[in-house]
Amino acid sequence: MIREQRNSRGPNRDQRTNRRIRAREVRVVGSDGSQLGVMTIEAALERSRTEGLDLVEVSPMAKPPVCKIMDYGKFKYEEKKKASDAKRTQVVIQLKEVKLRPKTEEHDYEFKVRNTRRFIEEGNKAKVVIQFRGREITHKELGSAILDDVVKDLKDVAVAEQMPRMEGRQMFMILAPTPKVAQKARELARQAAAAARKASPPSQKKPHPEGGHHPAAEGAASTAPIDADDADTGDDDADTDDAPDTATAPTTT
Repeated sequence: MIREQRNSRGPNRDQRTNRRIRAREVRVVGSDGSQLGVMTIEAALERSRTEGLDLVEVSPMAKPPVCKIMDYGKFKYEEKKKASDAKRTQVVIQLKEVKLRPKTEEHDYEFKVRNTRRFIEEGNKAKVVIQFRGREITHKELGSAILDDVVKDLKDVAVAEQMPRMEGRQMFMILAPTPKVAQKARELARQAAAAARKASPPSQKKPHPEGGHHPAAEGAASTAPIDADDADTGDDDADTDDAPDTATAPTTT
């Protein structure tokens, strides 16, 4: 049973528990989920004490507020563990920049498109950039034609999330995985997280019997952005190294 907490350390954002509940009457839910009806706060506290558990305000806006009899320390521990498990299954979407030129050679184009396909199949996005130099800027149609070819070559795994547009002396578009590819990437991430949980030794930590501090489940290590230095293809007019990956914000799978 948790200790009765005082407001000496300022407001607490957790649910009110035991003597911190301000209502005079509450609707009580038993530890087994049964409805015990409306009773005074003193009667509810006495009921929780007889079971050696805590009275927790779970719905303070209801009239009267709804309270549940539970082991609050164990509840908080399980909440943190669920949050940690959810974090492990998140797919961190990254944005890879692929640079091309209006005069990119065919073998260099195929090499970079192949790498872009692999990256998108992992559930990430790609920013395809056409760089114009000197008088090349007067032939924007060449850049548009290359971007159209990229869309056609990757149509089975990617869709154009942002259509081609100019920005200074660059023309770029953003490709995102198709729903089917994105779903497959999420499934692979879940399987990898499940395999990691099975491989890791069981935690020896247990919830503290009182409410001062409770152990939190260990979070998953964040995945570092992928940096893949592409091999030199020998094309002097084209950039032969892909730019480093730039991590974007994570998405709710």
